[in-house]
Amino acid sequence: MPLLQLKAISKTFGPVQALKEVDFEIKSGEVVGLIGENGAGKSTLMKILGGVHAPSSGSILIDGSPVSIHDAKEAERLGISFVHQELNLLDNLDVAGNLFLGREPQRWGCIDRKALTEMSQPLLKQLGLSVEPRTELALLTNGQRQLVEIAKALSMDARLLILDEPTSSLTLQETDTLLTLIQKLRSQGMAIIFITHRLSEVEQVADRVITLRDGELAGSLECDAIQRNAMIAQMIGRELSEVYPENEPQLGEVILEIENLSTNRWPQGNASFKIRSGEILGMAGLVGAGRSELAQALFGIDASPSGSISVSGNSIQRGKIADAIGSGIFLAPEDRKASGLILEMSIRENMSLNSMERFSHRSRIDLKKEKLQTGKWLKEFGVKAPNVEHAVGDLSGGNQQKIVLAKWMTLAPKVMIFDEPTRGIDMGARHEIYQAIVALARQGCAILMISSDMEELLGMSHRIAVMCEGHLTGTLEQEAFSESAIMELAVQVHQPLPLSHP
Repeated sequence: MPLLQLKAISKTFGPVQALKEVDFEIKSGEVVGLIGENGAGKSTLMKILGGVHAPSSGSILIDGSPVSIHDAKEAERLGISFVHQELNLLDNLDVAGNLFLGREPQRWGCIDRKALTEMSQPLLKQLGLSVEPRTELALLTNGQRQLVEIAKALSMDARLLILDEPTSSLTLQETDTLLTLIQKLRSQGMAIIFITHRLSEVEQVADRVITLRDGELAGSLECDAIQRNAMIAQMIGRELSEVYPENEPQLGEVILEIENLSTNRWPQGNASFKIRSGEILGMAGLVGAGRSELAQALFGIDASPSGSISVSGNSIQRGKIADAIGSGIFLAPEDRKASGLILEMSIRENMSLNSMERFSHRSRIDLKKEKLQTGKWLKEFGVKAPNVEHAVGDLSGGNQQKIVLAKWMTLAPKVMIFDEPTRGIDMGARHEIYQAIVALARQGCAILMISSDMEELLGMSHRIAVMCEGHLTGTLEQEAFSESAIMELAVQVHQPLPLSHP
């Protein structure tokens, strides 16, 4: 008897059919990979399981018995635990407080802090997360927060664990730890639904793969048939011969040069490098190495304590976003929802927000011109949306990311910084983004591409710089590219994470 069965599940949102008669089942001790392009219906299907949406039609069975899942508490009672791609954690609490939020051990009517710490430690150890339970969540990197979210799900003694892009912010080592844990949980009888766009991970851990396309079941694969090309063909309905486009460097003069640049997080660190016109410099490092902080320092978000930045030989002032933009430095940030978009606003408003002068006439916005131009950008970048007035918050993650990239790339940057440009993006959309990045480089732009995806770094970069704790520990030329060479440079320095006050 399957642990979970979904029979003919359909879901409509007004005129939009998000799911159409989808059948799905999973047994205890089985790992099922759920794949599909952004907007294929994966998230909608999982939200039905989590009680966020009710199906328009169809039925859900647990252990062969029909159930109705009205909310998250009901899903938890049925033994279903989620790790969402968008983390549900609170910065103002410590790690232990987040792990057992709403389920804290009590003593004499108060939270038992000692018991809370003791309950948290084995969960953190299981995931190889070397932070103290009383560390404030605000001090953790995105990757460490991702592991806290996973530990929180494991604390609920679930029978079915749903992992939505769990490795998107993890390093290679942290990913290996998680995949090993998945195999261990499977051997203990847990059922796991593994949603990811990193198909190599699906090949490693999945017993079976289910593919959704345009809200319908597009096919399934088992055992030896679970191969990259077969999964891509099912997802996008065609063969994709090459994931990474041809990318022969066409190098020109030095565009960006930084010397001994430090960051507020790593004031004792320093980084020095140059990027030439037409060059893609990949940047690797463990989570917390200082890559995103360096990007923010270059863009002027953080006033770095020391160092110099110059574009085409002209120095720019640190900590001044206007100076960075005026010099042609643009940043597509790692966290698209928090830093890259205003979710309540429309596609049109988001795409034109950083270039309003294009559409202004006598201090007023020419709405007709704005709509026409943003409509062209939608087509150019392959954004799937009903129209330019559609709310950005209602789009899939992949389409949101395309808008983040498009609004900067259309401004003809001299230096473009991509921080995790394909995080949570399906393979078809990745290919389109890679093509856009290569096209930008061929136009003479100097590109800094920060990525935790090792395959992406090796496939897209002309050189790879590696950081560790705020220091640039080395730069690799293409002939020296390898995962082991990158990891060797990524672990050269180690310092403990600071703890919160008791």
